Amino acid sequence: MKRIATAALLMGIVAMASACGSSSPTAPSTTALPSSYTFTASLLPANEVPAVTNNEAAGTGTVTVTMAVTRDSASSITAATATFNVVLSGFPTGTTLTGAHIHQAGPGLTAGVIVNTGLASGEVVLTNGTANFTKSSINVAVDVANNLIIGSNGFYFNVHSTTNTGGVARGQLVKQ
Repeated sequence: MKRIATAALLMGIVAMASACGSSSPTAPSTTALPSSYTFTASLLPANEVPAVTNNEAAGTGTVTVTMAVTRDSASSITAATATFNVVLSGFPTGTTLTGAHIHQAGPGLTAGVIVNTGLASGEVVLTNGTANFTKSSINVAVDVANNLIIGSNGFYFNVHSTTNTGGVARGQLVKQ
């Protein structure tokens, strides 16, 4: 009887030791966090605040933002850069862009620029109402990068024109 009790006790101790070892909180994680993120938006003049109603109202567009992040040994983001690919169509010939940015606000709200693509006023003029442009290696503040990853819907991208200085086409960013 003592042998059975002793054997059961030893088996219990071995089982507990095995279970404790397998769930050690200091064990390294095998799941790597992404080094890049992609966000997209459909750009529409009707999404601007207020909505565009003049001759540029028929335009449309898309933006794809690819954000590359650098992480430290604790997986915290230490740096981020973005590449913006913008496609526009349906605008009047000669529409001149004056800027393109990310803002932090939900639909129907406006906010200041938090990521500027560096597009210079007049750098892009739409030929036959269309244009494609790319802006690369744009620095993104670490706090902005973290917030984009957590909740991209709270951010919008828009482009501005000489006719619509407050914005000609806008869309909420969606993480892919």
